Amino acid sequence: MFNLVLVAVGGAVGASLRHLVNLAALRLVGAGFPWGTLAINVAGSLAMGLFIELLARRYNASNELRLFVATGILGGFTTFSAFSLDFAVLWQRGEVFPAFLYALGSVIVSIVALFLGLWLARSFS
Repeated sequence: MFNLVLVAVGGAVGASLRHLVNLAALRLVGAGFPWGTLAINVAGSLAMGLFIELLARRYNASNELRLFVATGILGGFTTFSAFSLDFAVLWQRGEVFPAFLYALGSVIVSIVALFLGLWLARSFS
């Protein structure tokens, strides 16, 4: 139960940060392009790489800290960081084809699923 609380609190922090970055991007560059989301995805992936390598691997961070930061904060900030880490793990294992299949499948299938959801919702209205 404690681990769930760590993830939930971290998720609230990450989601709040994501909202603040989106607001800042809207004020700075407007709404013509999703700059906020792009910045969030890049920053979250960078942070995940730094965190995993420095804290989790080099300094043997506790499982609780990993849950709070990686799953909670970064997961709440952007799940793209988790996607990027999954791709990197496959790549570093030498599983190049599965890595690209995962990347293409995640992006394309997710976009198709979104359009399917839009279509379903519009069909029932």
